[in-house]
Amino acid sequence: MGIVAGLDSSSAFTHIVVCDADTGAVLRQGYAAHPVEAKATEVDPQVWLLSLGEAATGGLLEGVQAIGVSAQQHGLVPLDRQGNLVRPALLGNDKRAQVAAADLIDGLGGRQAWAQAVGAVPQAAQPVSKLRWLARTEPEAAQRVASVLQPHDWLVWQLLGRPNRRTTDRGAASGTGYWSAESGAYRPDLVELALGHQAALPEVLGPADAAGTTPEGLLISAGTGETMAAAFGLGVGPGDAVVSLGASGSVMAVHHEALADPSGMITSFADATGMHLPVVYTLNAVRALRGAAEMLGLEGLEELSALALKSTPGASGLVLLPYLEGERTPHLPHTAGTLSGLRRESMKPEHLARAAFEGMLCSLADALDVLRGRGVEVRRVFLLGAAAELPAVQGLAPAVFGTQVVVPQPAEYAALGAARQAAWALGVSQGTLDPRTPPAWQGAAAQVLEPGDELPVGQAVRQQYRATRDQIHPGAFDSAL
Repeated sequence: MGIVAGLDSSSAFTHIVVCDADTGAVLRQGYAAHPVEAKATEVDPQVWLLSLGEAATGGLLEGVQAIGVSAQQHGLVPLDRQGNLVRPALLGNDKRAQVAAADLIDGLGGRQAWAQAVGAVPQAAQPVSKLRWLARTEPEAAQRVASVLQPHDWLVWQLLGRPNRRTTDRGAASGTGYWSAESGAYRPDLVELALGHQAALPEVLGPADAAGTTPEGLLISAGTGETMAAAFGLGVGPGDAVVSLGASGSVMAVHHEALADPSGMITSFADATGMHLPVVYTLNAVRALRGAAEMLGLEGLEELSALALKSTPGASGLVLLPYLEGERTPHLPHTAGTLSGLRRESMKPEHLARAAFEGMLCSLADALDVLRGRGVEVRRVFLLGAAAELPAVQGLAPAVFGTQVVVPQPAEYAALGAARQAAWALGVSQGTLDPRTPPAWQGAAAQVLEPGDELPVGQAVRQQYRATRDQIHPGAFDSAL
């Protein structure tokens, strides 16, 4: 069918993969760092274009017929009536809107009202909270805002030559805080609640739709957010969950319907295929491992992993509740972590190391159970992040999660998902693909781990963790599990 490209503009770099449209085989790749500070919370979007241009040098896009765009989520690009930037774009890692998010929750009548309205309770990262922050702290700039885009929307618009029509997709729209994955519609009243006046919002395209064609004849697909693109690149489907191990953690699964969660623990995203991606976040994952390694004077996580495997299941009764930064799941924003079960025999380095791994994985298993409790089927878990390669994680995760665990080989899955979307839109435009069925690319190469005979051991570890959690934080999960 041809050659397509996927462009992933993350918070730090642009990665481009050029693929065979029929098989998904990667033909060539390009990479460029963004010329911004690593922890910048706002940026001139032009740097994304500069990085894109650098990544595409050397004839990388020669012969490409369609491009898909994935980009960092929760960014806000505010534009005036002429389409010019009102102020630098606000990025997803900007936490200044925490008070604004709390104001919005109260303004609509509480967490349950938001969950029912758009499937998510406002957080500082979301565009709706950033609009409220802008209205409160930079009112003159807020008054000039006539339309709002997210990073992937803005890049698609730029690639198409800044046409009058501005577009997004349901995946990216579902992260704004003013679009409902359940109804498939915007809530303009929530934009007005946040900003103080209405603003133009981009048209939401379907999964196989094209955003347009460049003057050179290059088809640009709808694009999507990084989370949705990565899921599409991995090839996950119903029955699959993805557990991401960063400093914080996330658990998402493919589901046939949106989930309105009155507790606010579930964020109801749409995916890039027409399905849904309910997500549960934890504030603490690998940070608990790094903290344990520092307490024990170890050089890194590899040493912590080796030490943990010298202990036994249950860590001789030692339990770590890894709520080091407070916790989002369960909703314990002001709590601290707890180390319980200290006895003379348990006060050994290897038991603390194992308790850190068991605590992290049990906390993520709690997040999985929030989804399972709402009818989400989980037959296998994809485990992402550098920590997924640690022997202690791979040794414990299948039994603790109670299911098959898949550890994909490292790859640029968001860029691959964007390329797969481009192939889908190209095939639909040529009449060779059904708009309801994406191209059947080969799934990610991966290591597959089974719980096997260790399943009862994992259940015992989880029961010990639950008993400690419920004793120290009684009722924390009553509304979700």
